[in-house]
Formats: sequence, C-alpha cells, structure tokens
Amino acid sequence: MANPQPTAVTLAEAKELLRCLADAQSVLLVSPPGVGKSAAVEQAARDAGLVVRSLLGTQIAPEDVSGVPKVIGDRAVFCPPRLLLPDDGKPFCLFLDELPAAPPDVQKAFYSLLLERRIGEYRLPPGTWVVAAGNRGVDRAIVRTLSSALVNRVFVLPVRVDAAEWFAWAEASGVRADVRGFVKFVPTALQRPVPADPVPFSTPRSWALLSRDLDLAEARGELSAEERRALAFGRVTAHDAALFCALCEEGLGDLRPVADYVEDAARLPRTETALWFLVSRTRSAVAGGELSGTPHEKVNAFLTAVGEEYRFALVLDLVEKWAELGASDLMLRTLRTVTGLPESLRPGAS
Repeated sequence: MANPQPTAVTLAEAKELLRCLADAQSVLLVSPPGVGKSAAVEQAARDAGLVVRSLLGTQIAPEDVSGVPKVIGDRAVFCPPRLLLPDDGKPFCLFLDELPAAPPDVQKAFYSLLLERRIGEYRLPPGTWVVAAGNRGVDRAIVRTLSSALVNRVFVLPVRVDAAEWFAWAEASGVRADVRGFVKFVPTALQRPVPADPVPFSTPRSWALLSRDLDLAEARGELSAEERRALAFGRVTAHDAALFCALCEEGLGDLRPVADYVEDAARLPRTETALWFLVSRTRSAVAGGELSGTPHEKVNAFLTAVGEEYRFALVLDLVEKWAELGASDLMLRTLRTVTGLPESLRPGAS
C-alpha cells in the first residue's frame, strides 16, 4: 500500500480549526509558499478579537523567546520579552512565522511555549492562541529539519489553495479584473510548483502582488505593454506572464470559463488569437474532467461551432475523453477528414 498522505485543508477550514483549537493546542500550518497562511492567521485572530504578535523564525535568537536573566533578591529570574508576555494580561495571538526555518536552538527554546504555554516561570494569559506557520522541505524554501520533539508538541495542519476561496477573497480585496479573469481562464496558474531555479513563480500571493504593481503603474500613467511585461515576468511563472500579457494586449480580458462556451456556443470569441487560447484551455478542461456531466447535445454544438481547424486541435490525443462526453461521432468525422481514417471507424460500422 502506498504511503498515506495527510489531508490538506483550505484556508477557510484552517481558520475554523484555529478558532476551535488554537487557545488550547499549538497549531503549525504548512503549505507551499504564497498560499496565504499569514493572512489567514491574522484574519482568524481579528475575528476572535485578539491582537496578533508575531515572531519571525529566521530573525530571532533563543533569548528572544526565553528572555534574559534579572537578579531579584538572591535569585536570577528570566524575564520574557514584552512581546510574549504583555503587561495587560489579556489573551492575544502569538504567531510564530517561518518556524521550520528557525535554527535548532531557537526551535528548542519554543518547546515549553508550544506544549505548556509557558515561558520560564511565566504562563501565557488564558485564551491566548499559539500558531506557527512555514513551508515544506519540498518547496525549496529555507527549511530546517524539525525535531521530533517539536513536531510532537504541535498539531500539524497542511493547507492547500482553493480557487473558489481565492476568487472570493480577490474580488473583495480589489484584485484587478484582468488578473482575476486570467486566473479564472487558466486556473492551474493560481499555484504553480516551486521551480528548481530561483525565478519568479505563480502563487496566490504573487498574483495579488502583480495586481497591486499594475495598479500603481497605471495610477502613474506608466502602464505600457513593455512595463506590463516587466512587472508580470518579475512576479509570476514566465509561461503565465507571457500568456497574461498576450491576453491583455489582445484585449481578451473578457474571456469566460470554458463551461460558458460549451453551454452556449454563440458566445465563442471571434478573433483567431482568442480562439486558440480557448482551445488550449478547453483541452486542459477536458483532460481534467471539468466538463463531466455536460449534455451531449451541448458538447456536439460546441465542437461544430468552433470549426474544423480548431476542432481537430481540441480532439487530437483526447479522443477517449471527448467520447466520454458524447461527441464520438463528430470526433471520428473530424479525424477521418484530417488523417484519412477509414469509414469502418464510424460508430456502428461493422
């Protein structure tokens, strides 16, 4: 049997679990870079009425956690920093960002804090959340080996990207319509794998930052095609950047999801560039099963409307997938016309 994999949750589900657990159980959120873990923690804490106090694992020393000694009478007492033990005694959210990137001696300093909510002789105020976050070893981020003692002290929660959640957040947060439209048209561009080389790559965060950059350039009247390309290639995966700029430059920002065109073929774009972009996206949708359950008549009407050249590009090496959608007769006619397949391959032929 293959090794079982942990179940990843969406950011909304992670926030709900934090509300339920974080005041009693230390939680470690792990995910690829740019998913939005930090923002999710801050939002969940604000919703619970808690102030967020953050420590960055890569920029602290052990004494930033344990405190420094102070002589009181004939005893030396470690005094924790005010960040970890505020004077007002109110509960708060302690966010340990990039904990997996912290050096071993810093990780060790967190042991009692994570398990017992204690810093030396002092305990955190009741109701305080302790939440950590970081990337995985496979993400090529700065990640050190987490000790088994630390892992055993936290609830490890893998987090994944959910496109519907991101679109709702992006619209509410003012992410540009052209950025949202592109990601909706090419949903796999929302989160690309971390590349082997240190180059920009597409994540929910990088798309949001690209939107901000474009807004800033546009507000200064400097958003030419060249500047758009420079900004895009500096933020997201090169392939996505090229495709995004082409879409913008061709005026294709109004492209709809593939299912809309299959539902009503009259919506098909009129320009050649737009149609080829749609062909590429439709092939991905069919290969990924996104059109399952579409009525057969809609599928055939769509394939008929796109025309022979585009139809062949859609069908090529996806014959079985289109057959499952109920378009086998039309597909065979197209293939026969282009490749010379014999009539005996027609459905029902002996």
